[in-house]
Amino acid sequence: MLIVMTTYAMNDVGLGIDVGGTGVKAALVELAGGELLTGRVKLLTPDPATPEAVIATIREVVEMVDAEQALPSDLPIGCGLPGPIKAGRLMSAANLDRGWVGAAAEELVGEALGRRVRAINDADAAGVAEMALGTGRGEMGTVLLLTLGTGIGSALFHGGRLLPNTEFGHIQFMGRDAETLVGGAARKRRRLGWAAWAREFNEYLGQLEDYLWPDLIILGGGVSKSMEKYGELLESRAPIVAAQFLNTAGIIGAAMAAAQAEGRAVDHAARPGPDDAG
Repeated sequence: MLIVMTTYAMNDVGLGIDVGGTGVKAALVELAGGELLTGRVKLLTPDPATPEAVIATIREVVEMVDAEQALPSDLPIGCGLPGPIKAGRLMSAANLDRGWVGAAAEELVGEALGRRVRAINDADAAGVAEMALGTGRGEMGTVLLLTLGTGIGSALFHGGRLLPNTEFGHIQFMGRDAETLVGGAARKRRRLGWAAWAREFNEYLGQLEDYLWPDLIILGGGVSKSMEKYGELLESRAPIVAAQFLNTAGIIGAAMAAAQAEGRAVDHAARPGPDDAG
């Protein structure tokens, strides 16, 4: 992979890390186009997913990327985490151990890697990638992105700008947190076929549409890979499309957010605001 560094200047690349309730993933990313310049490495999220255990796994996946392509010390590194990020801290942890609540994620991960790290909500990271380079590119209305994986993450944009840290997976739906009924993992746990899941998911989408009136809905996360199985069953006022980068969007967007936070010029349509990534 040494050809990567001769083809791309170092200010054109970043490292993206995506921490989910199921897996911890990372890759080196070409920022202008979103191409993964190394293999996407993935390890299972430890159980219990304590800060110490998850950070050790993050360090391991970064070492795996570094073994494929040596990472320079000034490389922008973004880390997507499943929860709202405020001032570099993870404020809730529905799909990680409760020990993460209030944890200084940027500081802890940065110390473990010996590098500066930018933390961002994982769904916000996916949204940044999709709005800049994917299916949301050029859309200046209201765009809602939902990541369907272990839970349901959400990202909301208007005029190409991110409103950070939305948590629409946790709104009340049928008396429960929505993600516990219609998230990707919930579908498998409840043994719902795609038709039965789509009926309930449509109700959830209708609730969100009544609140937000989006102009476009983007579905990402692991479930987006299977959209041919249920896409025709979905109903909404707004068009529904699969994320272009599927469940790699979080890696790409985390790297982009880190580069933008460091003031590196990356010409994209949607950029986090000054406080959007924490």
